[in-house]
Amino acid sequence: MYAVFISGGKQYKAIKNQVIRLEKLNCPIGKTINFNKILMISEKDSTIVGTPFISGGIIKANIQNHGRLKKIKIIKFNRRKHYKKQQGHRQYFTDVKILDIYNIQGDIIHGA
Repeated sequence: MYAVFISGGKQYKAIKNQVIRLEKLNCPIGKTINFNKILMISEKDSTIVGTPFISGGIIKANIQNHGRLKKIKIIKFNRRKHYKKQQGHRQYFTDVKILDIYNIQGDIIHGA
């Protein structure tokens, strides 16, 4: 059983008790948050697809950690032109643990 939701303009697949790395959320560690932009919920025998979102569907998650990823280097270089430009970037992230997935009626859907 899983659900697909949107956070930070990106889509993520959520399974109960899974830790997902999202774009940075401005919430303290240990806080429980709800995601309500759910695109799809799938169980063993049924699938619920939203148009575009499932009304009444909620994913409860707990914020585990904040941090930054490894540095990536952006290098622009033209040979024989005396041109070289370097830049680095470290992306912020938030790790969240999926606690429960609720369906349209508000019942807890237990993950497999």
